[in-house]
Amino acid sequence: MATPRKNQISLVDTPYYHCISRCVRRAFLCGIDALTGRSYEHRRDWVESKLLQLACVFCIDVCAYAVMSNHTHVVLHVDKSKSQDLTDKAILLRWHKLFKGTALSQRFLQGESLDTAEFTALQGRIRIYRERLSDISWFMRVLNEGIARQANREDKCTGRFWEGRFKSQALLDEAALVACLAYVDLNPIRANAADLPEQSDYTSVKTRIASAKKGQQPTTLMSFVGNPRKNMPKGLPFELQSYLDLIEWTGRCMREDKPGHISSDAAPILERLDICPTNWLALTTSFTKVFHGAVGKEQALTTYCQHQHRKRRVDLGNSQALFA
Repeated sequence: MATPRKNQISLVDTPYYHCISRCVRRAFLCGIDALTGRSYEHRRDWVESKLLQLACVFCIDVCAYAVMSNHTHVVLHVDKSKSQDLTDKAILLRWHKLFKGTALSQRFLQGESLDTAEFTALQGRIRIYRERLSDISWFMRVLNEGIARQANREDKCTGRFWEGRFKSQALLDEAALVACLAYVDLNPIRANAADLPEQSDYTSVKTRIASAKKGQQPTTLMSFVGNPRKNMPKGLPFELQSYLDLIEWTGRCMREDKPGHISSDAAPILERLDICPTNWLALTTSFTKVFHGAVGKEQALTTYCQHQHRKRRVDLGNSQALFA
């Protein structure tokens, strides 16, 4: 039996989650239909624009994404503390960017006075909005519903566009996180849709490389803030340069005509996370085939299952083998 979505998210264990949405049957999210010759490439921009727009509204950061022909990958970071720190007015302003809200919320934002009963009712509604703005299910719902409506309108049809709800994986430690980031960023290269990371359209790695050329990091994505340390700022706990080097090295090793030579300094991030280079290639080329649930080293997986009251640690053997 599938695990309910609410039981897959455990912020006590990790704020990082890998989410996958796939189209039904032969529905095309993007790309070119080989049978009809019809191009759906413009829909990639729909997804990317909507995704990055939602990151500015929700208290959820986008760490990585890849828009493929019939599915999308996103790695998200839930910033629960941010949603708790926002004022009531800020919560309503964010919510109204997505929905109309209620008559009371509209009156409140227009500066109208509310009586005691109305204000109490509004406070209850704000609490609901505050929770939803840090909820991955709501984030993915708004993203996928919007794209489905646009696609069905363009195709002049009705019915289901996505293959059920999205799938999610908890990323329990740094090793799982960096492996999943690379897996997502290298999707187009693995699918032979691009030759180089900087040519991988509608991916987070291309956006990061474009900003890196200007000596910046993209404001729409969660930043790389370097190795873990005291007074660690919010961000991905890796060096950006090391990560980009790792992406380049991994991409070369995946090419059949270039098996690659692994030098001791080719990927310092692997040494820090204590991941065998051979295992790294297995992780970044078969991440979703190897792992079907939460991902992390044995101790992190054990703790997660205890918090979730699960007796069985799914994919424990693969965790022990690949994160050894």
